[in-house]
Amino acid sequence: MSKLDLEEREILEAFESGNVKHSKDADDTQKRHQEYAEAMFRKDARINIRLPSKDLRGLQKKALTEGIPYQTLIASILHKYVEGRLHENGG
Repeated sequence: MSKLDLEEREILEAFESGNVKHSKDADDTQKRHQEYAEAMFRKDARINIRLPSKDLRGLQKKALTEGIPYQTLIASILHKYVEGRLHENGG
């Protein structure tokens, strides 16, 4: 197991001691995230896009940081945008 920082150890200890309680909407949240995951892995269409190599490198770096393939990151970003959960920052 990797080394945990102080906050992570406190969370783990609280969980193991039974001091962690579900939020009121935990079941709804879990169901919603399950639906997101299922939608993410249901791939039935293919697209090809051209974008600046600088943007692609940036996406690849972000995906590497997240520990996921960059194509999965792109699909996730597009899915969130289509669902109205991703908005451009004003400014």
